[in-house]
Amino acid sequence: MNCALIMLLAFAIDAAVGWPAAIYARIGHPVTWIGAAISSLDRSLNIESASGFARRAAGAATALIIIGMATGIAWLATRLLPDGVANIALSAILAWPLIAVRSLYDHVVAVARPLSSGDLTAARAAVAMIVGRDPAHLDAAGVARAAIESLAENASDGVVAPVFWGAIFGLPGIAAYKAINTLDSMIGHRTPRHEAFGWASARIDDLANLIPARLTGLLLAVGSARPAAALHTMWRDAGHHRSPNAGWPEAAMAGALDIRLSGPRIYDGRIADEPWVNAGAPDPTPGDLKLALALYLRAMLLLAAGLAILAGLWAID
Repeated sequence: MNCALIMLLAFAIDAAVGWPAAIYARIGHPVTWIGAAISSLDRSLNIESASGFARRAAGAATALIIIGMATGIAWLATRLLPDGVANIALSAILAWPLIAVRSLYDHVVAVARPLSSGDLTAARAAVAMIVGRDPAHLDAAGVARAAIESLAENASDGVVAPVFWGAIFGLPGIAAYKAINTLDSMIGHRTPRHEAFGWASARIDDLANLIPARLTGLLLAVGSARPAAALHTMWRDAGHHRSPNAGWPEAAMAGALDIRLSGPRIYDGRIADEPWVNAGAPDPTPGDLKLALALYLRAMLLLAAGLAILAGLWAID
């Protein structure tokens, strides 16, 4: 099965139509289905009175159950699909909702438009949909910075990583990654409730994003007008980020646009004193957010071109 071609078709479908609201209203989304299963296991297995070891074990079991369930359903679907062209087409349709190339762009555009027109209140409301920090304390530069960081990080988590694993392992690969990423998003946090229970999910997510995050940084650098600066900043500053993976695409974006990212921010009323990425550069402006969106599109075109090349090579073999 030409997995690269399947991912290319799924990528194209999502880029064209996203996940329509009418479909979401009728059946939801695979991520919400996975999230419901995670929430159920969190409620039943994450017992606050249990020891740290017991909660880690329960969290590891939760991760294995969720990943196994998603992978197993996807594998079974591939076995039930007809052979030939129909298999590729139907596999692409099933993989389509697991790629977020269109929705990521739309969410960041929803921040860029009011920010460019000077409507900071609307821009804060829009950026609150994609970041966890408190938007009430963000000025225009802070909103732009938060949106650009989210765009860079989610270019990896939402697009490059699922496509990467799908191109290698097909529908089971992209389903497994989406389960891993959803686990990390929901329980992979250092909070009193999930410090132990979500430990395994966070570590698995770190491993699953190890290559895709660096690949995303490379795509952003190559797609930029300043590839050398982007690559230099990525190599120098990626390790400054609190995440072992998110720093790579964020540092590439910062170097490409000659802006600084990361830095101190407020979560739940508390200041997180994060180090700067590309510290000597100026804060981003609303114009830089538009440039970041354009760079994101170029990076996605490079990704699609790479998939097309792999699909052609696969067909030749």
